[in-house]
Amino acid sequence: MFFGGKKQNKFEGGGLVLFQVVEEAIASEKILKAAQFEVKLVAPPPALRKGCDLAVEFNIVEKAGVERTLIQKDAHFVDILPLKGAGELLDIVKVKDFNDACMVKAGNMKLTFDKKTGVILNISGGGCPDIPFLHLSMVDKKITEVARPKDNGHTLCALMLDRAFVEAWEIFSKGAS
Repeated sequence: MFFGGKKQNKFEGGGLVLFQVVEEAIASEKILKAAQFEVKLVAPPPALRKGCDLAVEFNIVEKAGVERTLIQKDAHFVDILPLKGAGELLDIVKVKDFNDACMVKAGNMKLTFDKKTGVILNISGGGCPDIPFLHLSMVDKKITEVARPKDNGHTLCALMLDRAFVEAWEIFSKGAS
């Protein structure tokens, strides 16, 4: 199974790494995951944004290690700060049930799939140049048999489509059980 594996500890969060551009956020997430930090890309509260609509959330108790790792790897970030008191992270994933189908929206990207078969019915949203390719490579195929969008795409749209894909895959997996 694609999302199976070892049981992970509860993610506590509480810290944010802020960036000027999306590519820096995505690269930093990869650096931190490779260094075994538990992190995730999130949409920071508008008041905290420094030019980029993405931030990396991490367990605040690991702030020193996160900062040291990013500096050692020459990652470009604007600031590292605690989230407490700064506002709530925005929920970028929403699910809409249409009886036989389900649409998962992440940011501006939407992925709709057949709940019984797992076939991806449609992908819409975004204006990034890699979305037509991702659409062609995923639509009319089973969600369990296609590559993740983040593996073939390189833009914020692909990243948001990946978020929708992961949520859709989990919904389908629970329903198929």
